[in-house]
Amino acid sequence: MRAWQVPEPGEPRVVLRLAEDAPRPVPGPGQLLLRVRAAAVNFPDALLVRGQYQVRPPLPFTPGVELCGEVVDQGPAPEEPGNPPDERWRPGDRLIGTPVLPHGAFAEYALLDAAAAFRAPDSLDDAEAAALHIGHQTAWFALHRRAALRPGETLLVHAAAGGVGSAAVQLGRAAGARVIAVVGGAAKAATARALGADLVVDRTTEDFVTAVRTATGGRGADVVFDPVGGAAYTGSTRCVAFEGRIVVVGFAGGEIPAPALNHALVKNYSILGLHWGLYQTRDPEAVRAVHRELSALAAKGAVRPLVTGRLPFEAVPDAVQRVADGTTTGRLVLLP
Repeated sequence: MRAWQVPEPGEPRVVLRLAEDAPRPVPGPGQLLLRVRAAAVNFPDALLVRGQYQVRPPLPFTPGVELCGEVVDQGPAPEEPGNPPDERWRPGDRLIGTPVLPHGAFAEYALLDAAAAFRAPDSLDDAEAAALHIGHQTAWFALHRRAALRPGETLLVHAAAGGVGSAAVQLGRAAGARVIAVVGGAAKAATARALGADLVVDRTTEDFVTAVRTATGGRGADVVFDPVGGAAYTGSTRCVAFEGRIVVVGFAGGEIPAPALNHALVKNYSILGLHWGLYQTRDPEAVRAVHRELSALAAKGAVRPLVTGRLPFEAVPDAVQRVADGTTTGRLVLLP
């Protein structure tokens, strides 16, 4: 099969190499072999290629942490006692999920754990389905499981035109919240408005702290969704409401803030962390329940991944580099 491989850590455009005759992976116990129909690009892919992710597969490996694929084969049932019964998928079933590294999604075939595979919603095409899993699951757990967002509350979303930020905007609106979207640039502002944000703030021309205070009559945002860190987090502490909640989702801006806990004490706000991947091992039933919820929302048209680029397989290095550099809007999806 064809597969993009990382022979050594580095910048995606430099180190990614296309192997034309890579061996097709063989599914082990409890695993599925999928023919990749679409592979969504995520920021962790860039970190994997750079050797900066918490998981470091043996070299060479194929990155790609999110896909939509078609079942080709499956391994034997797991032998370990106590495992929950897995649905035994059939060849041809269209599934989404997170591949088992080192056999990632940027290849013609990839592996999935059967217990962590989900049926692709019929209402989404391959590219949209591939981009649903990580971003919308992350946003759902951040807003509902961690921050307990309530109808009528004000939700502040940073990087609202990005992959996970656009998911938070959609889910915030679906939950009945008033959504304030912060973006960088006029094009991204237009994207956030199209997503349905109630107020869009272009941080390159406006001070989002002032804008939030003005829009809320000085009260501030009840929930802050922050995948950026750095100045976005610091500014959020200045415009979060009494008993507000700041959910730290990531540090795409490259700077990990050191929060002043005395400030959280004085203003009575909460700082919450969200590492969605932990739920896959600590509470997999919650992940399955959220997938059912997201599938229902997709069927109603309340959520739809913002796919802004459907790219050929040969574009993997450039696509991963663009996500790494923060120059994209929405989601890029590769179509083998």
